[in-house]
Amino acid sequence: MHGTDDHDRGLAFDLQTLERQLLARRRMLGMMAMGGGALLLNACGGSGDSGSSAATTTTTTTTTGTGTTGTGTTGTGSTACAATPTETNGPYPADGSNMANGVLSNILNTSGVVRSDIRGSFGGLSGTAAGVPLTLTVNLVNTNASCAALADYAIYAWHCDANGLYSLYDLPQQNYLRGVQATNASGQATFTTIFPGCYAGRYPHIHFEVYRSLSAATNYANRLLVSQFAMPAAACTAVYAAGGYPNSASRFAQTNTSSDNVFGDNTAAQIAAMTPALSGSPSAGYTGAVTVGLAV
Repeated sequence: MHGTDDHDRGLAFDLQTLERQLLARRRMLGMMAMGGGALLLNACGGSGDSGSSAATTTTTTTTTGTGTTGTGTTGTGSTACAATPTETNGPYPADGSNMANGVLSNILNTSGVVRSDIRGSFGGLSGTAAGVPLTLTVNLVNTNASCAALADYAIYAWHCDANGLYSLYDLPQQNYLRGVQATNASGQATFTTIFPGCYAGRYPHIHFEVYRSLSAATNYANRLLVSQFAMPAAACTAVYAAGGYPNSASRFAQTNTSSDNVFGDNTAAQIAAMTPALSGSPSAGYTGAVTVGLAV
């Protein structure tokens, strides 16, 4: 979502603009009456109400074929972000919107769900998801305020394991690879997890939902955004070839973002923005960032 143009801001904004223009004209006439013609001429060389901004613009780069499809930024003061498209939360959200094995599933109300390391099960369950380590920082920004950082919002992230299975649904005795975090003063929340596997019919991805606060992150009905991150293709190829991800390599060879039933209707620019920028390797693990634009 792009910023609102001046002519789209309504009657109240138009009246305020007219009032400022009339005030500026009175001041100019006053200066001319006092012989301030030179001062007036100098003032007219400025940009008036539009002014110059001291905001720092963050440049987003795209490198194709390397697994790096963007640069993660805090978004503070940036004028180069767009609203992240809404996507389905899928059949395995555990956010109170559906059933898992005949029981309403809502992990958001489970004690301990607010955490940064989501690799292990919690709340009385045990087990740790195996896979290539991934540390992902999500930068949440306001597309209606020059991409300013959104602090104290909550992000719920979840995804499948190395076998392409989801906790609580495919694996009833596990609730790993799910967690909630509040964004810090820079609008960031960092999750420690594993690189997700690839299962039949879908491009590798991570689900997430955004809430106004931790207290609101208790049920899907309160969410402000639900969407998904697309994993970088080069990283997927490297991770799945390294082993430990049964069938992911062959499944990944049969899909791409264009054919995917979720990402397929997005533009190339949207996919680039929804793809985390990662660095690392299957042996060392991956670290990266991605920016989420929210219009608030």
